[in-house]
Amino acid sequence: MWIQKIVLVLIGLSAGVVVAGGLFSFIVELGVISDFADRTHTGNKIMFYEDMVSAGAVFGNLFQIFGLQMPGGKLFLSVFGLLGGIFVGCWAMALAEILNVFPIFMRRARIVRYLAVFVLMVALGKGFGAGLFFWKRW
Repeated sequence: MWIQKIVLVLIGLSAGVVVAGGLFSFIVELGVISDFADRTHTGNKIMFYEDMVSAGAVFGNLFQIFGLQMPGGKLFLSVFGLLGGIFVGCWAMALAEILNVFPIFMRRARIVRYLAVFVLMVALGKGFGAGLFFWKRW
């Protein structure tokens, strides 16, 4: 009984670390934050920008997991939606500029020999996770 719970905790934590690390690596690789700092001539505040991205992820998870209500009502929600849309739009444009993220990651992680296995495991994990998500909703 305890072993199952420990294994589930380890799987959940490792999956969360992988997803969060991948997302933040992806944002850094795309250069979204550095592009914002460059275009606004505020490169001296780049650490602040990175901290705010991390804080946004943490608070977003806390609001979603614990079902907390956002302060400020519809006004805050509309401002959040506007800023989130701008960020996602810039993220999509940066992705369109740099489509070779995956090969660079594979080379730097030194797992080029296991590329097929890596891609297969990512695809199986994504499919299994999506299957569990939609199965539990029925």
